[in-house]
Amino acid sequence: MAVDRLLPTEESTDLLALVRDLCAHELAPYAAQAEESETFPRDAFRTLGKAGLLGLPYPEQYGGAEQPYEVYLQMLEEIAAAWMSVGVGVSVHTMTSYGLATFGTEEQRARLLPDMVGGEMLGAYALSEPQAGSDISGMTTRAVRDGDSYVLTGTKAWISHGSHADFYTTFARTSQDPKRGISAFHVPASAEGLSFGAPERKMGLTGSTTTLVNYDQVRIPAANLIGAEGEGMRIALSALDSGRLGIAACAVGLAQAALDVAAAYALERQQFGQAIADFQGVQFLLADMAAAVESARATYLQAARRRDLGRPFTQQAAIAKLICTDAAMKVTTDAVQVLGGYGYTREFPAERYMREAKVTQIFEGTNQIQRLVISRDLLRSVR
Repeated sequence: MAVDRLLPTEESTDLLALVRDLCAHELAPYAAQAEESETFPRDAFRTLGKAGLLGLPYPEQYGGAEQPYEVYLQMLEEIAAAWMSVGVGVSVHTMTSYGLATFGTEEQRARLLPDMVGGEMLGAYALSEPQAGSDISGMTTRAVRDGDSYVLTGTKAWISHGSHADFYTTFARTSQDPKRGISAFHVPASAEGLSFGAPERKMGLTGSTTTLVNYDQVRIPAANLIGAEGEGMRIALSALDSGRLGIAACAVGLAQAALDVAAAYALERQQFGQAIADFQGVQFLLADMAAAVESARATYLQAARRRDLGRPFTQQAAIAKLICTDAAMKVTTDAVQVLGGYGYTREFPAERYMREAKVTQIFEGTNQIQRLVISRDLLRSVR
């Protein structure tokens, strides 16, 4: 069922038509098989890149589409509803480009951003480590200045697009200062000494490759430092605010897809001489699912509009990530319930949606971390 979207301009309405056409013909028909075979959807990213959809919120002068976040996130929701691995990949790529687009020099933006946001290159966000996930200050990957270069040594974990990306926005320690000792770098995939672990064997999002990334004396130009030395924590946290909105939108897209499957099945499935959609118990279950999807969508749009207005949105982004991903988990689980035994089989996509929903409560900061972000921001404002 097509979502009746309220978009701000005629241009964004035309963009929605383009996205829906690509989703219907280039994404949705291939999702189930690619997830089954655990095939990375690089061709899908190329298709979206050629259509200008990998740089939606970035400036036109660098090859982006210069769309407000309110529009970008609704397009992302459409993509995720068609193929969750691709939706998450677009969100990851957009967040990966954020640091350089926002904190980079004009020379860096002119040199690197057109290919990053124009679809020629796919990015990965290398922040987490085996022992440093939510605790960024526990990072041990190091970057040592050596003349006109930096030399990076360490290991990153849980990196989406690992081994497939063309560049890695990498965070590494440049001093022992817990908060001001981290810096951000643009690391090309061609850098010598960069290697990857075996793909993680995951419950869901099996088409999205996730690996360790190893930095063995990886030498990059000093000109690839993003922002100032020691500014990495600020860059990472700022990027995560926007990235959490991307995951929120993806989660809503997944929940919408699950709701659509459940509603269609309820109308077709006959029991006791009538469609199960005629039973009040099923109707109420579907109503609760629809209410969860609609309210979650409103939550991420409210945060996006604050971002577009230049107002603080850290708390609202965390709330959106929490609400939307919890809704996705509940709605996809309920979709399996509506389908009954068939929901537990791979004949229908409901079981895949349920598996894919779980990780949305974990990455980009677990939902327990979101509660910390929300409470700290709330109490700070009250004090």
